[in-house]
Amino acid sequence: MKPVPKTNAMRILESMKIPFTSYTYECEEFVDAIQIADLLGLPYEKVYKTLVAEGHSREYYVFVIPIAEELDLKKAAKSVGEKSVELIHVNDINKITGYIRGGCTAVGMKKQYVTRIDASARALASVIVSGGRLGMQIELTPDDLKKAAKAEYDDIIRGK
Repeated sequence: MKPVPKTNAMRILESMKIPFTSYTYECEEFVDAIQIADLLGLPYEKVYKTLVAEGHSREYYVFVIPIAEELDLKKAAKSVGEKSVELIHVNDINKITGYIRGGCTAVGMKKQYVTRIDASARALASVIVSGGRLGMQIELTPDDLKKAAKAEYDDIIRGK
């Protein structure tokens, strides 16, 4: 088996001495997180996606939520002290984060943005997020993700 090339997110976790497990899968182009969870046999409630939004102030914000849920834009805006937030266009992901669609993770973006992880993560022993490139997922504790992403927990998904 060939060694897994490390991503920026993985190097940051290692430098912070944060343990994680990586999962790789064959992927040539973007597939949504639910398809990835199915491919790897992972439970949906443990797999989280990373979304980036722009606030009314023109600042960017990062939100990490369960893959089967939707970001509540009003709750998200309130959480970061904005009047409103809107998800950025997929074409802008790389320019803003340094990552590509499907490989975006809250750890190691090219700038440190205010980050919120949905409060549902606190109840889990571990969460699985993108590892920083297509074909790579990483599993770590929610508190370790919070620490590495300099994030806070908040209720940011619809219908709760």
